Amino acid sequence: MFKEGQRVRANLAGMQAGGVLFHAAVTDAVGNIVRQTSENPPTYLVRLLFSFKGVNEVEVPADRITAF
Repeated sequence: MFKEGQRVRANLAGMQAGGVLFHAAVTDAVGNIVRQTSENPPTYLVRLLFSFKGVNEVEVPADRITAF
């Protein structure tokens, strides 16, 4: 569904990654697709354009990602 390097927006609200809990306000995090990590359900590794406490890559389900 998404291609490597594609610019996307990710809804990270309520997700946890690397000890960081993303709050409800993080609904439009901008990043690039690194690769698909799971097919069922489809999940992608997204490299964020910003860092939260050192976390700049997050695995995100496809239903929380929108393309630009």
